[in-house]
Amino acid sequence: MGWQKALNALIGRSAELTRLAAVLDSAAAGLAGVALIGGDAGIGKTRLVTELAERAEAAGFAVLVGQCAELGDALPYLPLADALRGAPAELRAEIEARPILGRLLPGGVDLGAETASALTQQQLFGSMLGFLATRPVLLILEDLHWADRSTRDLLVFLSRMLQTERVCLVGTYRTDDLHRRHPLRRVLAELKRLPSVTAVELSPLGPDEMADHLSELGGTDPQVISKVVDRAEGNPFYAEELLEAVTDGCSMSDGLADLLLSRVEPLSDAAQRVLRTAAVAGRRVDHALLQEASDLDDLAFEDAMREIVSQGLLRPDGEYGYAFRHALLQEVVYTDLLPGERTRMHSEFARLLTAREGAAAELAYHYLAGHDLAEALSASVEAGRRAERLGAPAEAHRHFEQALGLWDRVPDAERRAGTDRVRLAMRTAAAAADMGDNHRAIVQLRELPPTAETHERLAYYLYDADDVTAAVTAAEEAVATAAPDTAVLARALATLARTLLPTARDAEIRPLAERALGIAGDTGARDAQKSAMVTLATCAEYGGDPGRARELFGAAAAQTSGDLAVDLRAIFQHARVEFEHGSMAEATLIAERGVRLAEDSGLSWSTFGTDLRFLQLLIHYTTGDWVRARKEGSGFGVRVGTDHEAILSSFALFVEVAMGLPEVDERLTWVRPFWSDSLVAYMSRALAAEHALWNGDPALALDHVTAVLDALDPAYMGNIRIGAVGLWALAELGRTDGADELLARARRPDRPGMGAEGHAWLARAEAEWHRAHGRADVGAWRAAVEAFDYGFVYETARSRWRLAEALLVSGDHAAALEEWRQAVRAAASLGARPLGDALADLGRRARFPAVDFEAPSGAAAGTGDAFGGAFGGVAGSAGVVAGSGSGAAEGRETRDGTRGRTPAGSRPGALTGREREVLTLVAEGLANREIGERLFIAQKTVSVHVSNILGKLGVSSRTQAAAVARREGLL
Repeated sequence: MGWQKALNALIGRSAELTRLAAVLDSAAAGLAGVALIGGDAGIGKTRLVTELAERAEAAGFAVLVGQCAELGDALPYLPLADALRGAPAELRAEIEARPILGRLLPGGVDLGAETASALTQQQLFGSMLGFLATRPVLLILEDLHWADRSTRDLLVFLSRMLQTERVCLVGTYRTDDLHRRHPLRRVLAELKRLPSVTAVELSPLGPDEMADHLSELGGTDPQVISKVVDRAEGNPFYAEELLEAVTDGCSMSDGLADLLLSRVEPLSDAAQRVLRTAAVAGRRVDHALLQEASDLDDLAFEDAMREIVSQGLLRPDGEYGYAFRHALLQEVVYTDLLPGERTRMHSEFARLLTAREGAAAELAYHYLAGHDLAEALSASVEAGRRAERLGAPAEAHRHFEQALGLWDRVPDAERRAGTDRVRLAMRTAAAAADMGDNHRAIVQLRELPPTAETHERLAYYLYDADDVTAAVTAAEEAVATAAPDTAVLARALATLARTLLPTARDAEIRPLAERALGIAGDTGARDAQKSAMVTLATCAEYGGDPGRARELFGAAAAQTSGDLAVDLRAIFQHARVEFEHGSMAEATLIAERGVRLAEDSGLSWSTFGTDLRFLQLLIHYTTGDWVRARKEGSGFGVRVGTDHEAILSSFALFVEVAMGLPEVDERLTWVRPFWSDSLVAYMSRALAAEHALWNGDPALALDHVTAVLDALDPAYMGNIRIGAVGLWALAELGRTDGADELLARARRPDRPGMGAEGHAWLARAEAEWHRAHGRADVGAWRAAVEAFDYGFVYETARSRWRLAEALLVSGDHAAALEEWRQAVRAAASLGARPLGDALADLGRRARFPAVDFEAPSGAAAGTGDAFGGAFGGVAGSAGVVAGSGSGAAEGRETRDGTRGRTPAGSRPGALTGREREVLTLVAEGLANREIGERLFIAQKTVSVHVSNILGKLGVSSRTQAAAVARREGLL
């Protein structure tokens, strides 16, 4: 590790260390955590994390430490590169397996072809998340107040995405450096709201603690210690410097800066020269570079360094360099330089780094500080290009803007930049859009001379900013001004076709996209070709031509555009359309290919990466592979803090609700605050409604359904499923009011070319509508079964459950038994506990014989008694009935809490199993007709059973029978 352990004991920080150790322990147990440590300069942040790092290493964690630097906003991912550079040997292979991480290291892999910096950033973030998940890791990022924008974005991403990984992420920052508009303030405010984040503020040490600290450092004179304690004001670093000054025979200066300079002044001229040169380099500096910049021969340089190190001003850092003991010392020495001295030294470092082919961002920094504007412009443009390739759009934008700011002050700017001003400005706008600032991108493009290219890009960003009208206008300008038969025209046409999709100008879209497709093919504009193809497929899908849509999506997915985002989008759309039309085998293969591509390229957490993973979960959920579906769902975190995270978390609810897993309630608790977002509400509240229904609360389910429908566009396909769930709730409540409206809402999205799943849910809605009106319509439920039987295992089983009920009501006991058996086997194979409970109840009431089944080996893991409870009742339903009678009360708990046997010949023992079932319903106040409907027997048969019960119990009324049943513990 490139950091030095303190030798003295940790004083006065036991409470803070305990809190940090708790975060570390939670990470070791599989609950990732983040700690943010704030405090003034010199207050002891590094000493505290050093202690934590020692504990982590002892617990088997790999410890990675990255240091931000004052010029870090120009160098993207500087602390991350620092941390990876110091990674232990056992993690090297994991870094090498992720080439994009290797780009950050000295001598790393080639940056490769230029791609969108936002996509590259998503790759880097995803790769870093995967890297951290490989083993227990403590990642420490020091001095975040100097972090670049991309590092801050990475910090937010990891803080939100780390869930069950054995990772502890710790960041330190100076509170005294955070002025009102400091960019880290907003990040800290956001992060401190997250449940995974622990904030630790280091306050000054008390007098007794300071005295103990100084004693540990070797202080022995009580008077000196007392004076130092009074002067240091609880700051350990200040106290150390004061004690050192007194020990060396110097006076105690009033300010820390003066005190630190007093440590420098006794040095020889050569040593002071080296130390000042090192301060210009930054917190750390390479040995050879420092010697060359100091312009000293070997012997003189070595003597100077020995003197500096012996005084504790610089310390060896790594194998070939040095670092200032504390960042404050570097700042003080640098600030003390004269302006001309500082400029000259920066120029010298720029010259030396150019000869060494140093980092372009560092060159730009030194050239600009050295007032060499021409070289600063060249280096800034190159630094922007490198930042793009590293996936740092904010830093790319900063460097490009810096170059544009220098443009008019450099005579041959175009030659030095290697591009003209318009193209550089377009690149600057692209970087702004990539970092999520579409507004800035739009403003910058509008300031440029109007060309087809600028209009096309402007249209693209306006569309993404939801300004469709302005986007269409800009796209039309691009088409009108583009040269004939060029790649620019192909892109303009493809963009215009895309912007027209949400408008009423449907008739224009297909001709534009077809024209774009032809020109793109002739000019080799693969991005425009693929975009046009996806637009044509979308038109075909919504125009009622699913065959053509599937063909076009398939063709688009089969092509490689050179843009991973476009490729993943095409694969997702192809898999989606195959899935929605019931081609499960084809959808499975396509989705797996897309997920694999996303994983291999580090884009699992990109927009289409997550969409593909969700689609893969849905496919496995639909085809009945719930072991894989549950595993995939567990990858979407429970602890959420944004709308986007709540959407991702909702994905897991499909299988968790259907399996009746205990984590459903926790997940719903976390996503509930985000129900104001329509997509979150659709995803999670619809499943919350099903969860409520399975738990016997149809009124709550109906509330959920009503809220979701209020937020949805009536033409949205999801209305069909939500309407069906709402009708289920009405049927359970025995209400018909609102049923017609719900069915109409479900029917509205129906359109030519609608997929198999849409038709199946519509059939379910029709059947539930009949049930809400008190009709057990065999034909409607058989239609639902047949509609879902395209491959949706669970929904087919749920529909068979209702079909079996309808068949029983119609008197077809044999057919009902067959449907019930198939539903039982499906529910058991899936591990669908709530459905299993419902089927068990139906089997008991219908007196169906037992069904032999085998629960899935992987699905039961972690579900408690899911199979023994739900499916045990199904399999043993016949035994429950047969085992009642005189022995049924054996083992019944008595009133005093003991367990005993009801005496033979007592009244309860004389009841048959069916009579006990009837008695239970009588006690609920049900009439004979309602009891018959519940037990699927004739009303006359119920009357006979009731008469027998009254006679056996020796009572004359139903009320008395219920009272006896309660007293005897029969209910």
